[in-house]
Amino acid sequence: MKKLNLRNVSIAFFTIAFLGFQSCSEDGMSGDGETLSQAELQTILNTDDIAGAVDTALAEIIGGNSDESVTVGKEGECYSTEYTETGFVATFNNCVLNGTDNINGTVTATYEVGSEMTTFIATYQDFYVGNIKVNGTRTFEISSSTEQTSVSFSIISDMSIEMEDGSVISENGTKTFTIAFGDSLEGTMISISGSWNVEADGNVYAVETLEDLQGSAACEHMTTGTMVVSKNGLAVTVDFGNGECDDVATLIYPNGATEEISL
Repeated sequence: MKKLNLRNVSIAFFTIAFLGFQSCSEDGMSGDGETLSQAELQTILNTDDIAGAVDTALAEIIGGNSDESVTVGKEGECYSTEYTETGFVATFNNCVLNGTDNINGTVTATYEVGSEMTTFIATYQDFYVGNIKVNGTRTFEISSSTEQTSVSFSIISDMSIEMEDGSVISENGTKTFTIAFGDSLEGTMISISGSWNVEADGNVYAVETLEDLQGSAACEHMTTGTMVVSKNGLAVTVDFGNGECDDVATLIYPNGATEEISL
């Protein structure tokens, strides 16, 4: 098995696992009879929470097994790992990683290591986070600057999530994350861009960043940038602010109506 650039890959996966933007709001009216409700926003953003949990499972393996001779993760405590020349197959049995719900199931990972970029494909088969089942693939493309002052990675998702009540949420599309390292947590900046679709309850939500979502690693939420959420002809802009480290964002409806929400 070829060794990965563990510093960059581990940073990427741990950032994916813990980075997220969460929001909730009262129902907003568009003025033409269509709405985007709090529950729908939570559904759109919920896929990031679940994806973070499955990425934590990969981070545990990549971050903890830098030695090529290691073939079993945690020595069989809650998962086993079989390595090949191009990746590994990991089977989890009631693992609790970084405070997540119990993780069960199988993930197959393959990767290609280049001089400037590492491509990493994770395929989940009946992979459970608690009682939520995940199937599908996430492709990671990870690169770093020559001076290693920043790391950038794109995630291409094509996955379905079956909730405990039997409802299914699917996500496909691309998100790009960039981390620019500073001398402190406050000086380390994170940005997110991309476009992706979420399908749930018979509706398709198209999400696209207009201006990169950005924030300091010391802040809990994104502090600048805008994204558009489109549903059945309704396009709502979410503005994350002017750089202040707060929990406020603004919804902007097509008719010009605005609504402040707490993140």
